[in-house]
Amino acid sequence: MPYPTALVLHPDCGLHDTGWGHPEHQGRLPAIINAIHREMPALIGAMLQREATPAGVEDLVRVHADSLVEAVRRAAEEAGREGRQVYLEADTVVSGASWDAALASAGCAITAAELVLDGEASTAFALCRPPGHHATVDRAMGFCLFNNVAVATRRIQAVRGVGRVLIIDWDVHHGNGTQDIFYQDPSVYYLSLHLSPHYPGTGFVEERGAGSGLGATRNVPLPAGTPAGEYLRRFDEALDATLAEFEPEFVFISAGFDCLAGDPLGGLELEPSDLHALAVRVVERARAVARGRVVAVLEGGYVP
Repeated sequence: MPYPTALVLHPDCGLHDTGWGHPEHQGRLPAIINAIHREMPALIGAMLQREATPAGVEDLVRVHADSLVEAVRRAAEEAGREGRQVYLEADTVVSGASWDAALASAGCAITAAELVLDGEASTAFALCRPPGHHATVDRAMGFCLFNNVAVATRRIQAVRGVGRVLIIDWDVHHGNGTQDIFYQDPSVYYLSLHLSPHYPGTGFVEERGAGSGLGATRNVPLPAGTPAGEYLRRFDEALDATLAEFEPEFVFISAGFDCLAGDPLGGLELEPSDLHALAVRVVERARAVARGRVVAVLEGGYVP
């Protein structure tokens, strides 16, 4: 019997040093691991814990332009050589360890998906850092270097023969990079619930895809202070509408926890119990359409 879920991580992800004053800092991953051991020790025996195999450059370039891959590599080399942080954008930082961290982060998403595809676990959670959903084909932005969910999606499509993939994004920020990458692709459906207006200023209802991908994007922008009950109602409606249009073989969740009440970069009012309810809804629905294959990938969340 497979494990109920796998927890996938890699030590290099913790070495990506943005500085302790940066919201996406090195304290995030230890906080998750410590919370599991301190508050939920019963989970330890129920989880398969696995160290990821880092992604290769060949995985990155299925999604990203060579120019972006080289820019991140060069910036990390410069940061290591000069012993300082290098800014790719005003909010997107690399250190000397960031190239290895970025490969490990994408590798966490890939490894999690492969564990589920191989039947070693029914579901999985990838502790990705740096996060990914703002990274476009040719631009690192919004704390994100490479788009982990997109890289894992293209990997399982190219190598494992998976056809249709649903990406559900509940990070408080719209995943502009993920939407951009798959906007004209009918094999990948992108569903996002997010705060609006808010960074990065995308994710409007009328953005439904283009070309052969028209109809394979669904955005649900929500105003600040949306209560949990309303959020869950809108989530149910959007998921029902999505599954009426698209039958996935695999489901990724861009799991951003900055949609929780009190997040300094947020503005929604969810509690941990609400995110549990969202996860249950996705897993239950995926049993009927994707053989229960769900992988959650860490995105935002800035109250460790």
